[in-house]
Order: sequence, then C-alpha cells, then structure tokens
Amino acid sequence: MDANALAIINTLNSAGFQGYLVGGCVRDLLCGKRPKDFDIATDATLPEVKKLFRRARIVGRRFPIVHVRHGREIIEVSTFRQSISNNVVHDDQGMILRDSTEGTLEEDAFRRDFTINALYYDPIQAEIIDFVGGLADIKRQRIRFIGKPAVRIAEDPVRMLRAIRFAAKLGFDIDAAITDLSADAADRLAAIPPARLFDEFTKLFLSGHSLAVWELLVSFGLATTLFPACNPNSSLATLAMRNTDHRIAEGASVTPGFLLAIVLWEDFQARLANSLSASDHPAVLTLRDQQQRIAVPRRFSTFIHEVWGLQVRLETRSRRSASRLLQHKRFRAGYDFLCLRAESEPELQETASWWTTLQSVDAETRGAMIAALPQTKRRRRRKKSEPT
Repeated sequence: MDANALAIINTLNSAGFQGYLVGGCVRDLLCGKRPKDFDIATDATLPEVKKLFRRARIVGRRFPIVHVRHGREIIEVSTFRQSISNNVVHDDQGMILRDSTEGTLEEDAFRRDFTINALYYDPIQAEIIDFVGGLADIKRQRIRFIGKPAVRIAEDPVRMLRAIRFAAKLGFDIDAAITDLSADAADRLAAIPPARLFDEFTKLFLSGHSLAVWELLVSFGLATTLFPACNPNSSLATLAMRNTDHRIAEGASVTPGFLLAIVLWEDFQARLANSLSASDHPAVLTLRDQQQRIAVPRRFSTFIHEVWGLQVRLETRSRRSASRLLQHKRFRAGYDFLCLRAESEPELQETASWWTTLQSVDAETRGAMIAALPQTKRRRRRKKSEPT
C-alpha cells in the first residue's frame, strides 16, 4: 500500500469523512500488478478536501477532482458522484461534457466505467467493497462495462481505448458486447479533442504492452482511426512495438516521437515519392494530417522531422558526413530507426551493420572505416552575379 495514500485516508477519517482506495490501484493489487497510481474516493466535498490538506488544489472541468501533493507524489482525491443525475451535461451525441453532482458510495460505483475499476478498499477495516461484480470479472479475466455498453460508449468513446489498454495490460478478454461497438466507437472518436487523444496515445503505447495494444487496435479496426494514414499490417510497426516493450522492460527510455515516426513512416515515404514541388514538404503534410486526429506536441514533431531526415544521410554514407552524423543529437534515434527498418528491408542490413560496427571500434579503426567511404563532391556556391 502507498503510505501517502493511507495517510490521506487517515486524515479524512479523522475529520469525520469516509475514504477508500478506488479503481486501478485496487484492481492491479488483486491482479498481482504494481499500481502506477493510488486514487482515493471520499464523501467529503472538493472544497472540504482542499481545506484539509495544505498542498492541495482542485483541477479538471469535465470531472473535477483534488490533487493532493505529498513530496513529489500527487494523489487524486474525488468526491462520490451520482451515476444518474439531471445535472450531468451531455452533448447531442450523448457524450458527457461535465459531471460534478455529489452522490453516495454505491452511486459512485455505478457511475464508473468498468466493473474491474469500481472496486473500493477500506484500509481501516481491511475490506473490499464491490457493488458491481468486479471481483467476479477479475477471476474470470473479463473486461465488462457497468450498465448498457452503447450508452457508456456514447458518454465517452475513449472508453473503447481504455478497454483495449486494460486487456493488453492484464491479459483479459474484452466482453463481446464491447467489441461489437468498435465501429460505433471509431466514428465517435472523431469528436474527441486531439490533445486528449495524445494523452491516451501515451497511455496505450508507453505502458510496456504496446505490441498487444497495436494488435487489438488492428483487430478492432481502430488503428486507422487513430492514425488515418498508417498501414495496419506494417511489419515495421510490429517490430517497433515489440522493441518499445523490450526497452521499457529493461528500464530504457522511450519517446512517443519514435513510435509516431514509425507508424507514419510509410505515409511520409509515399508523399516524398510523389512530391511535385519544393513547397510540398512531405514531412509537414504527413504530420499536419495526423494532427487532425492526435495532437503531436512541437518537441515530438521536431524529433520526427530530424529522425526521418537522418535516414537518407545514414543510408548514403560518405567520408565527409559520417563523423558529423556520429555527433548529431538525434544520431542514436536515427540509428535505431535504421536498424528496425533493416529487419524488414534486407537491402539495409549491410548499412545498419556498418554503423553498428563503427560505434564499437577504436578511434583508429573508425578513422579507417570512414576514410574508405566515397568522397562527396562539394557543391559550388553560385555567386549572386551569376545568371540563374
């Protein structure tokens, strides 16, 4: 158990309020997983919670909660909410826009999305509270909605992506009543703000189960919903997902930019081959279209530009550029990208192997390898006075 979360519950109890661990932390503990976060549900109102803790602030518009900070850790504390309320604001498609109506513990359980996420743990009584059959679904390894699946998808189509994420993480089966709605969810996801879908993208693919996530997205027809220009059957994408999972398992760093560069690579290459003029910048066009579905922060779009740009330079090794490329700030990412491509493009294997060797040899051998490369001709700069 997280000591800070337990301390918050003790403070709530001491002030006369209920407090329970809730959601993913309870689910993961029951499944033998290490929880990433510990969330708390209480009957205290958000202002009452904020008043109890010095380092606390209310955040969120759709579903307001309190962030309570303990050291570097932030713990989310939410007030019990009603499952059905006249104060819940929907759009004309049934999506929830705002929900902040207070309720009881039982009402709060039925308001949640999946049965496995609606379990509460009372650390004082050492008791699990289950109103919706979540314990049984964990034993059956099944992901099931609370209430009518069509209504839950209409309220928030991102729940389909959450179902996929939990299935990939836990190895559970998704209830057929949910999978039958994948086409409806795909249509509705177009209304989700691209910035929110970027957050979901990072949760889906940077949790150590990206290969399983990708396979589920493809099987449900949702890969092209998130990445309209991608090739769902790309062997390069499969290799990248497997590589990402391996890096996370080894504790190595990963970046959303690398996966996006992989998924969008074929579209970029197609645009590059069909570029008609200098004004048609293929990388800009590929990323601009992707931005309509998933917002890509500037630091990642810049990363993608640089990694793509390095591919030609790495492939066309020259005496003049090899040493410079080794010093390039994106060399390692560009090199890793090239090595992945080489696994599905045999003609690149010798080039990738050369760069691998270059990094492992001593300075003298490295110099000899570079000296053996062809010398590129310097471009003669045209004087201003010369006719064009």
